[in-house]
Amino acid sequence: MMVTGGRTIGVPHSVLADTVLERLTAAYATAADSGRAAAMRAYMKDVAPFLGLPTPERRALSRTVLAGTPRPDETDCTAIALRCWALPEREYHYFAVDYLRRHAGRCTSGFLPVARHLVTTVPWWDTVDLLAAHVVGALVAADPRLRAEMDAWIADDDLWLARTALLHQLRHKERTDADRLFAYCLRQAGHPDFFIRKAIGWALREYAKTAPEAVRTFLDHEGRRLSPLSLREATKNLP
Repeated sequence: MMVTGGRTIGVPHSVLADTVLERLTAAYATAADSGRAAAMRAYMKDVAPFLGLPTPERRALSRTVLAGTPRPDETDCTAIALRCWALPEREYHYFAVDYLRRHAGRCTSGFLPVARHLVTTVPWWDTVDLLAAHVVGALVAADPRLRAEMDAWIADDDLWLARTALLHQLRHKERTDADRLFAYCLRQAGHPDFFIRKAIGWALREYAKTAPEAVRTFLDHEGRRLSPLSLREATKNLP
């Protein structure tokens, strides 16, 4: 059982998860490299231990692990993600993120509490940003009623939830709720943390690829309220 946001999340039974985790732990452990693991852990600021698997090798192993397995349902996605997250080494978290990115469309709005748990447990940019853009963003796009949850996340004291709210529309392009995006940027404009200030600029920069005039107008009116970092990032795609 896991607790997130005041809710207890149980790890559901999944035959597919049993198969995947058995294959996964065997494959990854066999390929572990302690020398690389130390360097990777240091690069990621000691957020978690590593097995020492470079991304290309890890993803090749993951393809072998998943060969012949069926498409998951939401229960399978939940079980695989939570069981991977319960393992200490970061590569298992990366596997879960990649799996969810591939199968986010199989999940309903009921998956959001699971996503919240993943965002707030052993959080760092390497997992949070992908979960925000590819999982949480997909859930909100499929069910706009979840925008109310994003309104709560942007005001949360947990900076990773706030960062997720800022970044969840990165891939929405013309479907972006611009008013909400701009309101979120202003809501956190005075935040002292680098990761929030960077996310504000990144979100605006990405939306500027779709609606440069809207972003320019926003910055003309409100840019003075943003940090220099946010403003610098936001204007990279603007003339």
